[in-house]
Amino acid sequence: MILLVVIASVLIAAVTIYQYREQSNDYHENRLERKEEQILQSISYVLKETTFPTTPDNLEFIFNDEIYKIADVQNVNFNIYDLEGTLVKSSRPSFEADSISNCLDAEVLNNLLESPNKRYVEEKAVAGDNYQASYVYINDLQFKPIGIMNLPYFEDNSFNNMELREFLFRLGGVYLLMLLSAIILAYFISKYITRSLQTISDKMGQTVLTKRNEKIHIEDPSEEIGKLIDSYNSMIDELEESAVKLARSEREQAWREMAKQVAHEIKNPLTPLRLTVQSFERKFNLEDPKAETKVKEFSKTLIQQIDTMSNIASAFSNFADMPAQQNETLNVVKIVKLALEIFNEDYIHFISDEKEVIAKLDRTQLIRVVTNLVKNAIQAVPDVESPRILVTVAAQDETVKIMVADNGIGIADEFKEKVFEPKFTTKSSGMGLGLGMVKNIVENYNGTIDFTSQKGKGTVFSVKFPRE
Repeated sequence: MILLVVIASVLIAAVTIYQYREQSNDYHENRLERKEEQILQSISYVLKETTFPTTPDNLEFIFNDEIYKIADVQNVNFNIYDLEGTLVKSSRPSFEADSISNCLDAEVLNNLLESPNKRYVEEKAVAGDNYQASYVYINDLQFKPIGIMNLPYFEDNSFNNMELREFLFRLGGVYLLMLLSAIILAYFISKYITRSLQTISDKMGQTVLTKRNEKIHIEDPSEEIGKLIDSYNSMIDELEESAVKLARSEREQAWREMAKQVAHEIKNPLTPLRLTVQSFERKFNLEDPKAETKVKEFSKTLIQQIDTMSNIASAFSNFADMPAQQNETLNVVKIVKLALEIFNEDYIHFISDEKEVIAKLDRTQLIRVVTNLVKNAIQAVPDVESPRILVTVAAQDETVKIMVADNGIGIADEFKEKVFEPKFTTKSSGMGLGLGMVKNIVENYNGTIDFTSQKGKGTVFSVKFPRE
């Protein structure tokens, strides 16, 4: 709107200036023709009344005094030339001393001769003003040319220019008012339009796949905004359906992966178990004096493999079915110290600036979080020359922060996104369930767990629990 008003004002100003100039040109052209016609009529009257023969040679005598009378009556100066372009008489007394104007240019004579109406107008610019000079033949009573009348004409545009300035000033005031009105109107219209768009934008920004999203409700929207709102609300319905399907698919996929992992882990001890039984069946002899020793070794091997399968089953059970939370008012500093007592490594250090940090947590699950993080740290420093693990507890506003830092091998960038995934591990042993279980416990308390790591320098795990 603003741009249209500005463009319109510029175009109208340009058209106005052009129109004034055209009107001025037409005015001066018509005025020159009228003056020329009036002078020719006066000359024709003189030729009728003169006693001299109307020949080119007598022009000087015919208009000796009459030229001044005509100039005085018409209030304009003019000149009379013979057919060869030589000055015969001028209404300006000083004109005779002007050697430049005593003779007409050959170009003027040729243009006058070739003109169909025997009239030629020469246009020039003198001292910043436009200057015109008309040349027309003087005919005798038998319409035979006997001379050339020259009428100099200086255009005076001062009045038109003043009128143009006043008109443009008034026009500028009107368009300034229109521009201000357009700005105000555009502002309110844009606010009205963007208010609905802002609401839609905010709702779109809040759209999350993992939760229920609110639909947009706006009273009396425009047709276009209404269509946009309907499309968004339809998208929300489809998104909720897709989220339900996705959640179901993810759960099914997770159980499939879990089933594969359980089958894989159980098959690992079954293979040596089967080989041991087959070997015992082939080689066992009751008469062998070492039969009793072999039976004991066989039994020991079976028990070890059975214990391995039992540990696998317990690990998956603990991961899949967390015990119910028993929220207790605990001293987190004391519980973390208690969890570290099961470790014999002398490079494990504990620091806390406070002797007591109270929070409502489950004692058993808190111990599981700490022990799993410390176990991971221990497994990360076996090849380090001077291993060091630092466990810290600190209170931060409404949260309690537990950090476990090591100077071990660190985590490569390509593995960082998979650290908390079940069954993911970079170790040669273990099932990769520890950190996944820790994440589940922390998130059940509406807490957060994250880490920073540099390859070859170490890793820092940070856990935050709400204190209430």
